[in-house]
Amino acid sequence: MPGAAGEEAGESQSGTAVGAEGLPPAIAQFHAQHDLSTPCLVIELDVVAERFTALRTALGEASVYYAVKANPEPDVIRLLAALGSNFDVASPAEIDLCLRAGVSPHRLSYGNTIKKRADIAHAYGLGVRLFAFDSAAELDKLATLAPGAAVICRLLTHDTKADWPLSRKFGCTPDMAVDLLLEADERGLDACGVSFHVGSQQRDPGQWDAAVALAASVSREVSRRSGDQVRVRVLNLGGGFPAHYLEDVPPIEQYAASIRASVDRHFPPGAAGGRPGLMVEPGRFLVADAGVMRTEVVLVARKSHADDERWVFLDTGVFGGLAETAGEAIRYRLVTSRVGPRGPVVLAGPTCDSADIMYQHHRYELPLALTDGDRLDVLSAGAYTSAYCTDGFNGFSPMPVHCLPPSAQVRSLAVGNQEAGELPHVLRGRRGGPVPGEDVHPGP
Repeated sequence: MPGAAGEEAGESQSGTAVGAEGLPPAIAQFHAQHDLSTPCLVIELDVVAERFTALRTALGEASVYYAVKANPEPDVIRLLAALGSNFDVASPAEIDLCLRAGVSPHRLSYGNTIKKRADIAHAYGLGVRLFAFDSAAELDKLATLAPGAAVICRLLTHDTKADWPLSRKFGCTPDMAVDLLLEADERGLDACGVSFHVGSQQRDPGQWDAAVALAASVSREVSRRSGDQVRVRVLNLGGGFPAHYLEDVPPIEQYAASIRASVDRHFPPGAAGGRPGLMVEPGRFLVADAGVMRTEVVLVARKSHADDERWVFLDTGVFGGLAETAGEAIRYRLVTSRVGPRGPVVLAGPTCDSADIMYQHHRYELPLALTDGDRLDVLSAGAYTSAYCTDGFNGFSPMPVHCLPPSAQVRSLAVGNQEAGELPHVLRGRRGGPVPGEDVHPGP
């Protein structure tokens, strides 16, 4: 059953080495050397670098834009910047965070399609020149407040088989996207591309195919209606690449092969509009498996004398970093400090909100000897955990995050901001001009 006490020594499902305690050795050693208060999150930066390298190797033709919202830790941003990543940002705060980490504004994509006017002006004033949109109203704001910027129109897709769907709220239909891109060009913007997202924790590599086909239809129609004066030069494939929770997932190489085949099929040589350059926006894939959240058992209780099911209350919960357990969509692997016979449990958080229950329907089993004061580690917790913590709800503070410094080997891979700071070729000016934003905010 999920949540067995400890993991067997050797390899975990994530492919990250684990020790006898069921934790990655570096994180286990860090805990052994430091008496950390709980809850807390420990990030192994070497694993972040490993995932980034794996993605670049598998899908090297795509420009990588790390989704900062997944984990905005400055050490994570600095490492990925040094490795050559660009960044997908969702707010002025994330823009400022990246700039403080030494990232040039021309390496940022403002991917949120819902932006205040003041936020667009703030980003543009700092040198950001790539924006996403999916509506006429947002296009009007961009044309007014970000003149000449490159814009990408997000398509509405159906993200079946994703553990965390993102459909309905974002994107527009293909026919609307064509109209919006042509209007963007008429209003002086660089209508450079289209984007989509097949859903977070997408476990089916084939789910990109239908979305790529939609993007290709938009590309052809934009080219036809503009007399080939406007071309979709950028295809943003979004994120969705999965982490390793309870369910097995295919390797990243399988996703890359499937995506490459889809692009080849729907953008064949000589196709109207040409073949676009590729972007990807990984978040979860890069950071989830790098993190372990340590919690403490606060209370183990039963609801009746005859109840075999125990309630295990932790010192964190839905409001303290485990928001993605809502609907039990993301099912984490758990490791406890106890061994022995196990029994069914309901896992809940410490707040006075009845919604603070992580797992009630999906069956977890934990050791019968489990008691208050025991530790419980949540594996693959590096994404969408610390970023989701509330600040002060019921008086609980956000959990601290500790990043383990990268190894010498990883540091040797880092190319440094100056060398990594060139804008990907897919976003260069449509008429062969300067890189958007390059002359606005020079530097690394």
